[in-house]
Amino acid sequence: MSIILQTKRLSKTYKKKEVISGVNMSVRQGEIYGFLGPNGAGKTTVMRMVTGLVQPTSGEIELFGEKQQGGSYEWMKRMGSIIEYPIFYDHLSAHANLELHCEYMGYYDKAAIANALEMTGLSEVERGKPVKHFSLGMKQRLGIARAICTKPELLILDEPVNGMDPSGIRELRDLFRMLSKEYGMTLLISSHILQEIEQLADTIGVINQGRLIEEVSMERVRESQSEYVEVTVTDSKKAVLVLEDKLSIANYKVMGQGAIRIYDAGVTPVELNRLLVQHDIGVESLNKKSRSLEEYFLGLIEGGGGHVMEADQARA
Repeated sequence: MSIILQTKRLSKTYKKKEVISGVNMSVRQGEIYGFLGPNGAGKTTVMRMVTGLVQPTSGEIELFGEKQQGGSYEWMKRMGSIIEYPIFYDHLSAHANLELHCEYMGYYDKAAIANALEMTGLSEVERGKPVKHFSLGMKQRLGIARAICTKPELLILDEPVNGMDPSGIRELRDLFRMLSKEYGMTLLISSHILQEIEQLADTIGVINQGRLIEEVSMERVRESQSEYVEVTVTDSKKAVLVLEDKLSIANYKVMGQGAIRIYDAGVTPVELNRLLVQHDIGVESLNKKSRSLEEYFLGLIEGGGGHVMEADQARA
């Protein structure tokens, strides 16, 4: 599978402060790449550089196998994007906004406008209704419709489900999957909703303080997601003493609110429940779980990781 987007030592400095530092990322053709990081980590700045809205201070950006050169913008016709909050001509309708977009993109398939509005759930909107009367969620849908109406090869979406209710988020999740699987689009998506990225992404990149600290396949993440038993008890201090004394368990973590996570693979929920009850410790809940993407992500951010996983180097 070929690489459709690659950055090499990409950096950006504002007012003598380096906000993006030596980012090397690779997005493969046809995949969904989840771009994760805390607020202010640099996700939007990287996306703005990739889409040509901001010039890098140093480093390279390759799109569709060619290095970006100043003054050449032909590659923009092969890309669709939402960066931050989508802006429209508010006095015009959704349909008229998309017509203008297709005009300046040099794309003249009029049927594509109706198709994009239908795919984003806007086909039933009153045709002449000005965009200024749209809700935040409707404007977000229109931004996605504008990004996909020219059938781009690469779709870059910065927080695309902002303002959406759970039903709308699910609809867009299904749409992104369809665009990837049926249309062959490559998607680079940033989101603070890690559960959505976990369900969508083929690959994740994690950025923190302007540095890409991890780029790894979701398959690798799932393989690393060890199972554990989480038990909520009435007396966590007493429960810990029982775990250590009776079961010789040292691999556990007290989570607060009476919750304890036990990572020892040799302990079964049945055995654990029986032992705690025998020692007069009330068990409020007991579940077998797997480490989530959120925990994986927080572990990277809090641990301050600074390199791509060696186990995933074969991806490059």
